[in-house]
Amino acid sequence: MTPTTAPTTSSATPSPTTDTTTAMIPAAPSSSRYLVRAAQVPGYQPANHHHTVNQRLIGPETVGAQQMEVLLGTLHKGGGALPHAHPGIEQACYLLEGTARAEVEGEAFDMVPGDMCFFPADRMHVFTVTSDTPVKLLVIYSPPYGESPDKVIRPAAKGA
Repeated sequence: MTPTTAPTTSSATPSPTTDTTTAMIPAAPSSSRYLVRAAQVPGYQPANHHHTVNQRLIGPETVGAQQMEVLLGTLHKGGGALPHAHPGIEQACYLLEGTARAEVEGEAFDMVPGDMCFFPADRMHVFTVTSDTPVKLLVIYSPPYGESPDKVIRPAAKGA
């Protein structure tokens, strides 16, 4: 009698009964203009951040979104965003992995996976990794930010 193998699932994480040789093959490019595969989106280092790589998952260039933008951010130990604000742009962050400390308008709070924070438009905010492991989070902007220098305000330099 020949042993049988459980069929391969579409999950990116193989289960104990899954043939890992097949499961680890990268997903084929999306055939839908409304589906984005994070593995196929290039990363970039955003301005005003350190130890950070963002991937723009939803936006004008990926799916034609005009009123919102969704990023997947990976921030390593010691990483985060320096104080800044976005004129006319609201921002929300959903923490997937790691721990972080957020501050908006002088109110600071610690975040764990499953927490979500909101940064109102035009309000100074800071985000800092507090875990030894990388932070992964979804960042939502409305309207889209697009890393445009004219859509960010930084504190005035001391002595200026």
